[in-house]
Amino acid sequence: MRGVNRVTLIGNLGKDPDVQVLEGNIAVAKFPLATTETFKDRSGKLVSQTEWHTVVLWRGLAELAQKYLHKGSLVYIEGRLRTRNWDDKEGHRKFATEVVGDNLIMLDKRTDSGTGLHPDAGTNEGMGEPDAPPPVGDPPQELPF
Repeated sequence: MRGVNRVTLIGNLGKDPDVQVLEGNIAVAKFPLATTETFKDRSGKLVSQTEWHTVVLWRGLAELAQKYLHKGSLVYIEGRLRTRNWDDKEGHRKFATEVVGDNLIMLDKRTDSGTGLHPDAGTNEGMGEPDAPPPVGDPPQELPF
C-alpha cells in the first residue's frame, strides 16, 4: 500500500522569500509561513495559535515567489512534507521538516483587477523539486523572528 504525503496551507509570509539560483540555473525559494488557528477554549474565550512552517519552492514557483511575494503576503500552498538531516559544525545531528510546494496561489487583494488572484498565480505542475536536489544550506538554529 502506498502512503499519502499532502499538505495544504493558507498563511502569511514571515519574511521575504530567500531565493538562490543553483547549478543548472535552477531557482529555489525558501520562506517561513505563518498559519493561525482561532478557537474557543473551555471558558469560551477566543484563543489564537500560530504555527510556523518552512516552505521551499523550486524552479518556476521560486521565480514567481521572488517576483511577487513579500513579507506579509497571503498565499495558498499545496505540497508535501520533507525532512532533511545534516551534521552541524560540532558534529550534532540536526533535522528540519519543510513543506515542498507543488502549487501556489497568491491570495492578496489586487487594487487594479479586483480578482484577488494574480494572473500568473496557480499550479506549476512539473516545475517542482528535482529528483535529487542539492541541500539548500543548513536551516537556522532558531526562527529569526
